[in-house]
Amino acid sequence: MAFFKPIYKKLSKLWYPQAITADKPVDMDELCEQIALISTVSKGDTKAALTALGQVMGTFMNAGRSVQVEGLGTFYYTCTSEGQGKATKEEVTAQCITGTRVRFVPESSRRGNTVTRGLIGDNVTWRNIETLSKLDGTGTPAGTPGTGEDGGPAEGEEGSFG
Repeated sequence: MAFFKPIYKKLSKLWYPQAITADKPVDMDELCEQIALISTVSKGDTKAALTALGQVMGTFMNAGRSVQVEGLGTFYYTCTSEGQGKATKEEVTAQCITGTRVRFVPESSRRGNTVTRGLIGDNVTWRNIETLSKLDGTGTPAGTPGTGEDGGPAEGEEGSFG
């Protein structure tokens, strides 16, 4: 089950759903435990392999290659050069690069005109987190005086959603 909460967009003055995560992130131990349960690999071996995966991927990407992990997707580097534009291509050097980012594109498959992403289940069920937790994401109980309908900000107030 995936969760969302309504957020108010000041520019359009309308409410929209925003995906949110619930609980704490899954840590390496929990991930390895679950992989070990559905495979023939031990939890320790799984952890060793996943730990090595990050190092190996970094080595390949540092060599200018992208990394495609079957069932997961493709990882690759992009670079930024904020305020470092040059008038000619000869002036562009590695010193113009101000940052490096890792990008990820989930694996996809095509069935007719439909594209399916590997990390997205066939039938994702969305639930409004406010109806489950009675909280609006700020720790204030929904319906508290001074808040709008459904726990959002009262009319004229700006929503503070991170």
